[in-house]
Amino acid sequence: MFSSGYRMLLAVLLVAGIANTAVAGPSAESLINDRIDKLRQIPDEKRPQAIAQQVAGLAADIGALPAGQGKVKLADTLAHLVTPGDPGKETLQAAADTLAKSLTETPQPAKNDKPAEPYMELAMLARYEGVSTTLKDPQLAKADEILVANDADVQKADFTLKDLNGKKVTLSALHGQIVLVSFWGTECEPCRKEMADLDLIYTHFQAQGLAILSVANENEFRIGTFLRKNPGVYHPSVLADADGKVTKQFHVDTLPRAFVFDRDGKLVAQSMDMRTQHQLLLMLAKAGLHP
Repeated sequence: MFSSGYRMLLAVLLVAGIANTAVAGPSAESLINDRIDKLRQIPDEKRPQAIAQQVAGLAADIGALPAGQGKVKLADTLAHLVTPGDPGKETLQAAADTLAKSLTETPQPAKNDKPAEPYMELAMLARYEGVSTTLKDPQLAKADEILVANDADVQKADFTLKDLNGKKVTLSALHGQIVLVSFWGTECEPCRKEMADLDLIYTHFQAQGLAILSVANENEFRIGTFLRKNPGVYHPSVLADADGKVTKQFHVDTLPRAFVFDRDGKLVAQSMDMRTQHQLLLMLAKAGLHP
């Protein structure tokens, strides 16, 4: 028969074991991360709708987490998740609000005198996706200043690149036309989806003075091989920016990106990720192109 002292010790050990089992289980952060990963695995054509349906719940669950780096990381991941395609304004706003809340609770240190990445993401959402934010932070203000300067650089940018037939194409020579400059890559899956929509738009509106320049930071051989392996003909001009000079001029660090210039050469719209056909048409409408 066990003594009362031994039984008490056994009870303590059992309780400790139960507690340790609970601690070893998945955390709230890992469960949220798993849900985000599952959304990423949904096919491109279905993902925006799925994201729109689930972002409110994800935003609420991230918002309920205790302040800390993990919360900021999840909020930033959510913000990146909602930019491809067209999940809707409410979805974008929910992600932006969650990111702003996490940064308010846990401000991030600047890196090499530059705003931390989450501030840049929030600034881009506000500037290019039209969301609002109440966050007041010097780093967010600095991020917006950087975007304004980048846009000024793009407005001044000019370039001459060769297409796959060796013909030189100069951006400034296209004044009088509406020009969409698309940056893409042969290994970028969202780029392929966007290029299919760009091809349809180009073939429909070319007669109205639309020019589309598809710029890849790769050499002609690699681009040509990719296009030959993929079914169908891509009609817009495909240009090789092998040394990356033009990509750098336009401050492109993620793909795909698109920039629209009106007939006077004024930058009127740009994207921060893959756009749907409808979104691309809305961008072109700002340059005066209408069905």
